[in-house]
Amino acid sequence: MTGFGKAETSFEEKKIHVEIKSLNSKNMDISTHIAPMFFEKDLEIRSLLTERLQRGKVDFNLWIEDVNLTQSTTLNKNVIAHYVAQIKDICKLQSINEPNDWWQVISRMPNITQQQTSEELTDEKWAPVKNTIQNAIDKLIDFRKQEGNAVHKKFDEKLKNIETYLEEVKLYERARIDKIKEQLVSGLKEIPSVEYDKGRLEQEMIYYIEKLDINEEKQRLSNHLKYFTETMEKNETQGKKLGFISQEMGREINTLGSKSNQAEMQNLVVKMKDELEQIKEQVLNVL
Repeated sequence: MTGFGKAETSFEEKKIHVEIKSLNSKNMDISTHIAPMFFEKDLEIRSLLTERLQRGKVDFNLWIEDVNLTQSTTLNKNVIAHYVAQIKDICKLQSINEPNDWWQVISRMPNITQQQTSEELTDEKWAPVKNTIQNAIDKLIDFRKQEGNAVHKKFDEKLKNIETYLEEVKLYERARIDKIKEQLVSGLKEIPSVEYDKGRLEQEMIYYIEKLDINEEKQRLSNHLKYFTETMEKNETQGKKLGFISQEMGREINTLGSKSNQAEMQNLVVKMKDELEQIKEQVLNVL
């Protein structure tokens, strides 16, 4: 959702500047800073941004640059005269000297300048400004697409890494089961004068091993990896769905970790978690 777009246009000795910045956000959050002449178009601008950008924390700026600077602002003579009169009265009342440099004092006072009378915003004046806003949005969307391509490559890399680690888990499964059986039998042999039903022992071992079986978790995680890739390839807004899928991937990886009682498998689980965390961070950048 991160992006930046800028565009400008000129008409009637004025230059219109438009800048739009977008950051990650679960919802559409728009902040506008608009030149007074276009205040009445605030709702229309917000509607346009929402329609085209969909989600994100958007900062919209529209300002006017006067080419003919001589007509930009004028001094407010009445306000200045009022300030001078008040200062003279205060000096006389307090028995203090009047300022030697009146302009240095007056120039620091508020509201000594005044803007020209607001112009009426006609459809003819609004049309080129609206086109400029559209151009700025287009550039922001292009920026987002470039960011999206980079995120896509990152997702591909991290998904492949998780898939590789999941394949490596299979290398330790057979040895893990054999080790569990060996430990159980060895533990019984170390207890002196103990008698046990070998058939019942076999049943208990099967039950215990089934509880530690990770085939379902591996299959579900594999399915989630494929579903994430399929969802990512769709040409539509999928950020929230990718977030949900990554959460499900996390659940399966956590279950693998809780069932893994072998150092090599637990190391692989840690690596998968690290890759998944990086995926979750990047999912926040997806619409």
